[in-house]
Amino acid sequence: RSARRYPIVAATFDWMDAKSFLGMQPTHNPFRFHLPVKPGLSTSSGFLFGGAGLGAAVEALETASGRPVVWATAQYLSFAQTGSVVDLDVKVAVSGHQITQARVVGHVADQEIFTVNAALGARDHPSDGQFAVRPPAPPPGECPIRASSNQADETIHNSVEMRTVDVRSDSELSMGGPGTVRPDGRVVVWARVTDLDEVSAMSLAVMGDWVPFGVSQAFGMHGGGNSLDNTLRVVRLVPTEWVLLDIRIHGAYNGFAHGLVHQWAEDGTLLATASQSVIVRHRDASGQRRRRVAPIAAP
Repeated sequence: RSARRYPIVAATFDWMDAKSFLGMQPTHNPFRFHLPVKPGLSTSSGFLFGGAGLGAAVEALETASGRPVVWATAQYLSFAQTGSVVDLDVKVAVSGHQITQARVVGHVADQEIFTVNAALGARDHPSDGQFAVRPPAPPPGECPIRASSNQADETIHNSVEMRTVDVRSDSELSMGGPGTVRPDGRVVVWARVTDLDEVSAMSLAVMGDWVPFGVSQAFGMHGGGNSLDNTLRVVRLVPTEWVLLDIRIHGAYNGFAHGLVHQWAEDGTLLATASQSVIVRHRDASGQRRRRVAPIAAP
C-alpha cells in the first residue's frame, strides 16, 4: 500500500494507515488483535460504532490471511463501551489456492460483541465489468460541508467528514417523530474518513454503516437506529480521496428498516456496496428515544 496517495494534501496533514486510525494492536498470537474503543470510534451514546468494529475485523482478516476481503458480514450481538478493549480472534476455516474463508469473533472479556464471517482472495479473470449507475453529483469541493449536532463531542462523526449532495439538514428533521417522508428513501452524500492515507476495505466498512443515517433522512426525523448487521462487498479499490455514498432505504415495518449503500470513487468506479438491517429509533421532543415508526416502502 502506498503511504502517500495524495502528496499535496499529505504535505499538510499527518496521514495514518488503517491500523493507526483504529488503534489496533497486534499480539504475540498472529490471529489475535486488540482494539481499544476510543471516542473517535464510538457513537454519541458511548459505544463502539458498528462500522468501526467491522472495519477492525476486516483489517484483522486481511493481516492474518495476507489476502484482500471480497465480502464480510458482521452480526452485532452486544455493545462495547468506550474505554473498553475488544479482543479480535481470527479463525481461518478454509484456505485454498485463491480463496480464504474465515471468521472473527470480537469480544470484551467473555462477552461476545460481534461475529464477522468473510471470504478473502483475488483471481485473474477476463469477465470484469461495472453495471450499477452512479447518481449525478457535483465534485466534493463544490458541495457544502454537512454540519451535524452529533459533531459537538469526539465521536465517529468527527472521524468522517461529509459534503451534502441530496441531504436534509438537522433543522429540517422532526424531533417529535416521523416528519416529511422521502418517497424514494434515497440520500446522496460525499464522505471521507479523515486523516487516512487511502481508501481501504476498512474505511468502506466504516462508511457503509450509514444506513441508520439514511433511515433518519427517509422518515424526516431525528434518530436513526441500531445496526443488527453490516455486510460489505468490495468490488474494486482505486485511489480516491472522497467516496460518494448513495444510501437507499428499501422499506421499514414492525420497527425494523432495511437498506444499502453504493460507494463510488470520484472517477465513477464502484468501490463497494454495503447493506444493513436496523432497529428503527427516533427521538421525541424531550430527546428520548422512541421505538416504533409508521411503515414505509420505497416504490
